[in-house]
Amino acid sequence: MSELSLPGDPEVRVRLRRSARARRLSLRISSLDGRVTLTLPKRVSEKEGRAFVMEKEGWIRSHLAKRPDHIPVTAGVRLPIDGEETQILAATGRKLVAKPGLLEVPEPALARRLERYLRELARDRLAEASDHYAGQLGRRYSSLTLRDTRSRWGSCSSTGGLMYSWRLILAPRAVLRYVAAHEVAHLQEMNHSAAFWAVVEDLYGDYREARRWLQSEGNALHRYRFDGASEGD
Repeated sequence: MSELSLPGDPEVRVRLRRSARARRLSLRISSLDGRVTLTLPKRVSEKEGRAFVMEKEGWIRSHLAKRPDHIPVTAGVRLPIDGEETQILAATGRKLVAKPGLLEVPEPALARRLERYLRELARDRLAEASDHYAGQLGRRYSSLTLRDTRSRWGSCSSTGGLMYSWRLILAPRAVLRYVAAHEVAHLQEMNHSAAFWAVVEDLYGDYREARRWLQSEGNALHRYRFDGASEGD
């Protein structure tokens, strides 16, 4: 996939994507990572695409300016764990120590250690919730994996494999449990029909507030950048 750039401060990189189904030029800015993508119909030249991007430069920059800044995870940072603001402090011991509103993390490699801790905590919470809801439903899932996904908070495969974003540990517990109920419900209804949402409500209760939280606040959980973060579990 090729790309072009808008010179300036900052420089903006624009990825070019060809699509045989596209009928017109279109721009998309990812709400998760700010990636700018221009979709080009099959017969539109890159020269025309560049002219289109230049014409829309003001629109692109204004939307990028509204995005929240990335937050590098270092000693002293505050981040939500279970949705509760927690200050991260550097420690000299060998183990992480959790206190009300504080988490002491050994150095060096503080961010890596913290990410590993949060992944383990997320796995425990999501496995417990998935087991609970699968038991209610009378179904079994085949596997549970964690990833740092940017396009979805969870998924359920046709073979019953559950996948979750480990960043759900940064959301309120009620939100994490809603996502678990949502994915477990797919073990019975592999769709988003009225029947599916009825299963979610049977398992979780009124899910609407948790769903709204994800839609309005979920993207902010991707602001936190950990050294060595990866897509795999």
